[in-house]
Amino acid sequence: MIDLSHESLLLGLGTMILIGAWLPLLLKRLPLSLPIVCLGLGALLSLTPWLRTNPDALSHNRILEELNETVVLIALMGAGLRLDRRFGWRRWGSTWRLLLFVMPLTMLPIFAVAHYAIGLSVAAALLLAGALAPTDPVLAADVQTGPPASGEDGETRFALTSEAGLNDGLAFPFILLALAIQTHDLDWGHWAMVDLFGDLAIGTAIGIAVGWVAGYLMFRLPAWKLSDTGDGLIAIGVTLFVYGFTTLIHGNGFVAVFVAALTIRSTRPDDDFHSAMAEFSGQIERLLLVVVMLILGWAIGRGLLAPLTWGGAALAAAIILVFRPVATLLGFISSTAKGPSKRLIGFFGIRGIGTLFYLQYAFNRGDFAESPQVWAIAGTTVLGSILIHGVSSTPLMAKADALREKPHH
Repeated sequence: MIDLSHESLLLGLGTMILIGAWLPLLLKRLPLSLPIVCLGLGALLSLTPWLRTNPDALSHNRILEELNETVVLIALMGAGLRLDRRFGWRRWGSTWRLLLFVMPLTMLPIFAVAHYAIGLSVAAALLLAGALAPTDPVLAADVQTGPPASGEDGETRFALTSEAGLNDGLAFPFILLALAIQTHDLDWGHWAMVDLFGDLAIGTAIGIAVGWVAGYLMFRLPAWKLSDTGDGLIAIGVTLFVYGFTTLIHGNGFVAVFVAALTIRSTRPDDDFHSAMAEFSGQIERLLLVVVMLILGWAIGRGLLAPLTWGGAALAAAIILVFRPVATLLGFISSTAKGPSKRLIGFFGIRGIGTLFYLQYAFNRGDFAESPQVWAIAGTTVLGSILIHGVSSTPLMAKADALREKPHH
C-alpha cells in the first residue's frame, strides 16, 4: 500500500462527503441505491495502482471493525428517533414475531446448510448464521420509516425499522457463543445467564435510564434545555455515551442505544428537535456508509469472494430468496398484517454492515481457519442483498405506499 499524503486524504474525504450528499438526490427516482454506486466505485479503485493490500486485511483490522460498529450504532439511534408508533406489546406485534420467530427460523437453516452441507465447523457455521440472520439498520434506510412526526408509515416500514433496531442486539450473543466454541471456552450457563439474558437486561435498563435523563435534559429542564441549541450533534453524543457506558459494565450496547432512542422519542414526541437529531444522525451515517461501501467494493475487487464455492453461492442465494421469506410467512401465521405487507417484510431482509462488523469482531478475537470461506459466503450475501434490494426497494415500496394511502370504499 502506498503512503497517501495529507492532501490526498483530504481529497478523498471531500470526495466521499460530496458523493454521500449528492448521489441520493440523483438516484431518488432511479432503481439504484447509494450503496450500489459506492460498491462499483470501490471495485474500480481496486484496479488502480493504489491500495494493493490483500483483502485478508479486512478480517483482522480493528479500525475497520470499529468503523462498522460506529455506523451501526448511529443507524440504531436514527431508527429509534424516527419511529412514531408508541411502544406497546400489541402495537409492536410484528416486531416480536420478527425477533422471536423469524430470526431463529432464519438462523437454523443457515447453520444446518453451512455445517452439514458445506462442511464448516460448528463454530464457523454458527458465526455465519449469527452474522447473516439479522437485518441491517444501515442499508435498509429506503424501506424504513420517514422522519419523526411524519405520520404512520404503515406496517411494512414500521416492522422493518423496529426489527433492524433490535435484532443486532439479539444476534450478538450468538457471535459470542461461536467465539466461545472456537476458543474452547464454552460455559453454557455463563452464556445463557450473562451473555444472553444478563447483557440484554442490562442494556435495556441502561437504555431506559440514559434515555430518560437525556429526554429530561433535552425537553424538560426548566432552563438551558438541550433542545434549545437545535444542535442535532447531541444525538451522536448520546449514542456514544450510552454505548460506551453499557459495554464498560458488560451490557448489550446495541440494545441500549436503540432503547435510549425510543425513550428519548417518547419525551415530547412532537418536538421538532427529534427531527434535527434524526437528520444529523442520518447525515453522519450516510458519510460513513460511503466509506464502508467503498472499502467493501475494493475488497470484492481484490478477491474477497474468490474462495466462494457453488455450495456457498447457493447458500447465499437461499438466505436472500428463500430462508427469510419462508421464515416470515411461518412467523406471521395468524398475524393481522395484510398479505402484501407480510411478503414485503419477508422479502426485504437486507444484510449489510452489521454482518461485516460481526465477522470482524469474531475474527479479531478468535482463530477461524475457515474465515476466507465464511467471508466469501457472507460477502456474496451482502452483495446480493445490496443489488437485489437496492434495485427493487424504490418501486416496490412506492407501490406499497400507494396501496396504503389509497382510500378504501
